[in-house]
Formats: sequence, C-alpha cells, structure tokens
Amino acid sequence: MSDHTTSIRHPGPGPLALAILALSLGQAAAAAPDLADLSLEELVNIEITSVSKRAERLTDAAASVFVITGDDIRRSGARSLPDALRLAPNLQVARASASAYAISARGFNSNARNKLLVLIDGRSVYSPLFSGVFWDVQDVMLEDVERIEVISGPGGTLWGTNAVNGVINVITRSAKNTQGGVLAIGAGNRDSGGSVRYGGKLGDNGHVRVYGKYFDIDPTKTADGNPRDDAWHKGQIGFRADWDDGRDQFSVQGNAYRGAEGQPAPGTISTGVPFTLGTIRVSGANLTARWDHRLQSGANLMLQAYYDRTERIVPPTFSETLDIVDLQFQHTVQPMGMHSLAWGAGYRYSQDRVTNSPYVAFLPARENQAWSNVFVQDEISLSTRLRLTLGARLERNDYTGTEFLPSARLAWKPAPDHLLWAAASRAVRAPSRLDHDTFVPGVPPYLLAGGPDVRSEIANVYEIGYRGQPTPRLSYSVTAFHAAYDHLRSQEIDASGTFLFYGNEMEGTAHGVEMWSTFQAARTWRLSAGLTLLDMDLRRKPGSTDPFGPSALGNDPAYQWNLRSSWDLTPKHELDILARRIGALPNPHTPAYTAVDARLGWRIHRNAELSLALQNLFDGGHTEYAQSTIRGEFGRSAFLQLILRQ
Repeated sequence: MSDHTTSIRHPGPGPLALAILALSLGQAAAAAPDLADLSLEELVNIEITSVSKRAERLTDAAASVFVITGDDIRRSGARSLPDALRLAPNLQVARASASAYAISARGFNSNARNKLLVLIDGRSVYSPLFSGVFWDVQDVMLEDVERIEVISGPGGTLWGTNAVNGVINVITRSAKNTQGGVLAIGAGNRDSGGSVRYGGKLGDNGHVRVYGKYFDIDPTKTADGNPRDDAWHKGQIGFRADWDDGRDQFSVQGNAYRGAEGQPAPGTISTGVPFTLGTIRVSGANLTARWDHRLQSGANLMLQAYYDRTERIVPPTFSETLDIVDLQFQHTVQPMGMHSLAWGAGYRYSQDRVTNSPYVAFLPARENQAWSNVFVQDEISLSTRLRLTLGARLERNDYTGTEFLPSARLAWKPAPDHLLWAAASRAVRAPSRLDHDTFVPGVPPYLLAGGPDVRSEIANVYEIGYRGQPTPRLSYSVTAFHAAYDHLRSQEIDASGTFLFYGNEMEGTAHGVEMWSTFQAARTWRLSAGLTLLDMDLRRKPGSTDPFGPSALGNDPAYQWNLRSSWDLTPKHELDILARRIGALPNPHTPAYTAVDARLGWRIHRNAELSLALQNLFDGGHTEYAQSTIRGEFGRSAFLQLILRQ
C-alpha cells in the first residue's frame, strides 16, 4: 500500500467562474440586512413552523426551540451549514476532519449519530443506510437562508421516526425575496470558495432564482504539524421557482452537486508506515415540489413531493447509489370552537444499491424499502391563556412494522410575553440497514453478522420549560428534560462465541438543562449567551454480552457554553465575537477546549460588503472529535470575503 497521500485534482475555471465574473461587473443596488432592522421584540416574535407544522410565534411555541436567522449566519462568518449550527446552544457540533462533522442534540453523538432529524425546505435528508446525516453533502447558499429552526427534544408525532432528540429545519427565502444578484467570493489560509445567485420574475405571479457555489478546503493537520489526507472540494448548482396567486402557492426547487474528499488514515499498519484509504467521491441531485391551497373556510391543504438521488464511493469499503421518493399531505382544518385540528399522511420509498467489498458488506446488496405514516394533532384552547396539544402518529417500516408515537403538550401564558410549558412524548429510532444488514468482513466467516432481530430504540421524554421577555431589552429560555431510553442498539456475542450480532440490550436515562438569553445592551449592541448541561447514565441490560458497553453509544460533553456579541461599531462597520467552551469527551478521551471566533465587517457601499472572519484566535490547535488514533487539530484561520448585491 502506498505511503504517500492521495491527491485531489482541482478543476480549472468553468461556467461558475465565468458567471461570477459576469455578475461582479454588473451594477448593484440592494443593501445588506442590518442588525437594527429587527428589534429584540421582533426577533422573539418571529414566526416558526417546525413545532406544530403551522405558522406560530416563537413566544407561543411549547418546545425547546432556538432560531438562527439569516443575519445571524451572515454576521457569524459561517461558510457551511455545520458551522452555522454552532450558533444554536442546544446542539452539540464537533468537527472530526475537513469534511466530517458529528452533530447531535441531548447526547448520543457517536459515529452513528442517528437520533436527529434534519430537513432542508421540507426535504428530509437522513440516510436510510444508517439513520443519520451525511453532512458533507448537505449544502445551500447561505446568503439565501431565511432561518434555521433548531428543536431539541422529540418531534416524532409530526416528523416521524428518527426525530428522537431533535429536529433541524433549514428554511430558505422564497424566490420573490431573493431577486437580483448576489456574488460572494472569499479566500483564507485554509479554504477558499465562491457563490453566485440571480433572481428574476417568472410571468405575472412567479419568481425564480438560480445559484452556483464551489469551495476548496485544505487538509487538516495533526498535533505535530503533519497534514492529514482529508482535503475537500465540492461544487453545487440549484434553482427555486415560486408562484403565488393569493389562495394558491406553488414552489419547485432542485439541487445538484459533486465533490471529492480525502479519508484520513485511522492509524498505521504494524510496520508503522502511514497508509491512505483513497478519495471519497460524492454526487447527487434532488427535486422538490410543494403546493399550498387556502380554502374559503379558513382551512389549508398542503401537498409535497420530492425525489432525491445520492451516490457515494468510499474506497476500499463500499459504494452506494440511493434513490428516494417521498410524498406528504397535510390538512389543517378550520378551527372548530376550542379545537384546532391538523392531520396528514405520508409515503416514502427507497431503492438502495450497494457495491460491497471484502472488508464490509450490506446484505442483501440491493434493497427496496417503504415507509408510510398518518398523524393527527389537536390544539385545544382550554382558556385564553391555557392550551393543551394532543397528537399521535402511526408509522410503518419494513423492519419492525407499525410504531406508535404520541405526545402531549400543555402551555400556559401567565402574561403576554411569558410562556410556561410542559410536554411528554414517546419517540422511536427505527432500525436502518446498518443495524440489520451489516456484515464484517464482507465474506464469511463473519465477525459481525447483522442484526436479524433488531428492534426500534425507544425514548420516553418529559420536558418543562419557560420562555419570557421581562423587558423590551431582555429575553430568555430555560428547559429541563428527562429521557428514559430502552432497546438501545448493542453488539452481542452469539451462543457459540464465534461472532457478534446487533441486538437491543442497552438502556439508560439522560437528563439536563438548556438555557439561553439575549440582551439588547444598546441600539447597536446585542449580547447572547447559552448553556447546556447533560448527564447520561447508560448501561447493559442483565444478560447482555456486549463487549464494548455503553461507551459505544455516545461521546458527549457534560457541559458547553457560548457567549456572542454583535456590535455595529458605525453604520458601516460591524464587529461580532463568539466564544464557546466545550467540555471533554469521555471515550475516546478528547480534552475540553475554548474557542474564540471574530468577524469584522465593512459595508463599503450600500451594495458591497467586505468582511474578515477569524477562527480560534487564541488557540494554536485543538481536537473536537476523535475518530482515529491520528487526530486532526483545528487551529487559527482567517477568511476574507467580498459580497456584492445587485
């Protein structure tokens, strides 16, 4: 095996580069968003949809939900969705390599990371291969993001299995609200990239936008300064079109991408010679269509369909081609007295084609799966200040049959700007191909022989929270939770002692506190803070033969906090600072670290903005998540970006 690193070839200038050049020569006329455009009161009353699948004010949502606005993303200097998610204090975000992230809520941030549901404009992006998210292919043009709604806690009743510990809903702006052109180009000591978007009218009632983006990320380095083989580059194009004639709204959008990323070696062979694993190749495309119809009675109908194709080549272990078709229907009924009823149904179908290797196999290699669901939720107004929300969902999968996902939420408003709420929910993480069909090595005799009897993991979760705005300048949210988990996945030894298989002989509890606050110190200065505390107690069930134990289920910090300052120094200059402290990870042990990031923005003109983003200002290097014996470190970096708007 070669002892030199794998190289990733970088394509020369193409259509995207020419489009960027053309846009940069055009005239611009729109100004960037201003922090002062939204007061703190307007921010806490922003409308969200992820908690109840209908528009409601954030102050009325009976859930632990944090909203990242598009302006938050711009001022953070984030250049990827995972980086933007660091702004949410109720998420654990850890970077393992140039392209790999571990993201979770309320624990279980293991290699599987299978208890968090992620949606991009209503399209679920979790992979049936392992019930998790491949973050290296989830991308949007960040300048077009309207908001990201981050719910920590179960959302199974409305969103289905896998929404066990949280839901992330990325919502982009409509084509109508992204007219004109935007060009963003930048470069730094560790990465470079650019994106371009243009929007225009489409007939009398329609609007459309198209975009393209590309980036290169250099390989990370080890503690002794040696580069790891994890350089990453990727390009993506897409479009969105919207039509609105009052009672009917229709949208269609699509994306296509292609990229390559190196794989950092997990260690050295017995001779001590470094080795490489080859370059991961990823590509895919998706298309989503949605129709919303408002009835004269005040009721609403929604119909959504999407197709998603992904291809992933991971030498030397496996390659996969996955096709997914998803249909969703929802009917929000006209309010009837004290009842506001919503119900819906969905169907999802996948074709998975895996090319196996001698090292690992998914058997059968070709597998078709189907999921179907129906849900109903009723919001009952017990009084002008007291609401009870009851819901239930039946969801069927091919491995365990029908799962029952109920929830109950009680919300009391002692004052217009204060909300006390409590919730009890049952959530389920259904088995994936990784649980049921994995064989190691890829040919017999096997050391790991799948999980023919694997069952769903179950969480019974209890929450109580308080959200308030005691003064026009201060808002805060506090949530305490307790979760009881059963049938967690384990690796058991067969009766003969010759191989392992997947079972469900783990159980445990988790409890903790999530809190955050925002303070408007002055008209041009806003301060934010967040703190998360987590205590997990996971254990084998009596009779379990799992040789690895609970340490394989998650690698989570007991605490994390962040402090953020957003200051308009002058009408044209902005200074943003984010400090975060992440506690140590237990197994494999990863030390705690503190990181300080900063961004200085200069509005050169009403249509042009220059910014300098600095990461890890006072830290020469730290590890965030250890996946191998050779750990990558993330040190100081700088990125200079120019944004032009037309």
